[in-house]
Amino acid sequence: MSTEQTNRIWRQAQEILPWLSEVRRDFHQYPEFGMEEFRTQEQIIRYLDEMGIPHFKSAGTGVVGIIQGASPGATVALRGDMDALPIDEGNDTEYRSKIAGKMHACGHDAHMTCLLGAARILNVSKQELAGTVKLFFQPAEETVGGALPMIQEGVLENPRVEAVFGLHVSPDLPVGKIAVKYGQMNASSDDLYITVRGENGHGAYPHKGRDAIVIAAHVITALQTIVSRNVDPREAAVITLGVISGGTAANILAQEVKLTGTIRTLDKHVRAFVKERVREVAELTARSLGGEAEVVLDESYTSLVNDKAMVDQVKRCGETMLGSENVRVNEYPMMGVEDFAFFAEHVPGAFYHLGVRNEETGCIYPVHHPRFDLDERSLAVGAAMQAFNAMTFLQERALSLQAE
Repeated sequence: MSTEQTNRIWRQAQEILPWLSEVRRDFHQYPEFGMEEFRTQEQIIRYLDEMGIPHFKSAGTGVVGIIQGASPGATVALRGDMDALPIDEGNDTEYRSKIAGKMHACGHDAHMTCLLGAARILNVSKQELAGTVKLFFQPAEETVGGALPMIQEGVLENPRVEAVFGLHVSPDLPVGKIAVKYGQMNASSDDLYITVRGENGHGAYPHKGRDAIVIAAHVITALQTIVSRNVDPREAAVITLGVISGGTAANILAQEVKLTGTIRTLDKHVRAFVKERVREVAELTARSLGGEAEVVLDESYTSLVNDKAMVDQVKRCGETMLGSENVRVNEYPMMGVEDFAFFAEHVPGAFYHLGVRNEETGCIYPVHHPRFDLDERSLAVGAAMQAFNAMTFLQERALSLQAE
């Protein structure tokens, strides 16, 4: 990419910042849960129609836009997720959520806006594009995961996507900066459901029953020893039980207790081992106390592993556009999950963080917090970076094909 092209992309992103702010605030005021993003979908389609970008629906509430360059070439994809969280917003702003119990507390409103901004920049420069840019507006990242059904519907084909880029807002990173991570970036997850069964009895005569609550308490404690005593301390694993329910009255021994939780791991072998141990520990602990435990494990998201060449490109683009002092390389992966992992599992991909923090304006709260907000100058940074990533990939791919 020439200096002239880089400067033009940056200038275009700054010029459309008022529009980006308006788009983001509209999304923010009308948050929708995963697979319910019908209004959001309509708005995205309206924006794409205004830009003259062809599109089609995917995975129910998702949208795929297609920007065809003036000459043939490779295909690159940019992704932005769409869904909100079940949180009552705690901010008192003119653009706060208008929907009780729903909030864009993870920045997906910004992700969609950055993608639309990148689309606007790329669309006016498509005469310079050698190839195709696919725009993935993906539903349900926070819940059932919309990436996999989109892939199953064929969004990576016809034409075949050769690289994919995505970003996520980071309130730990000042606005104007980005952070990249080589290799493994996010953990895998498995949903855990345990039903502990005992036998009803009078609370005054506990020896005549089997108290499922006491049994469950021992199961909960025993499960924590898997991470502390079974997993190599140089590896990473988390077992969290977030829901406990059981019992009917204060003077009745509970017959059944249900536990719901999550398992997070980075290594696939550790993942398999922890799941096996969870089953063994729960079942055998319950049996030793005269009860039984039924364990159900549902595989959820795979771990997110970034492609080195794609991270190299994002890093170069960031250093060129923002300055090397504004590009951070993170050392450690995160135990949170991200279903961009499914895209990156199928094609080389890079997922990176976009700084949105501004202490002076109170943009300091973490994602999934009722007072999360962001410095909207980050929208221009994100739009410019995504457009720059796509154009750079297509140009470099075209040059490599010419060299062959």
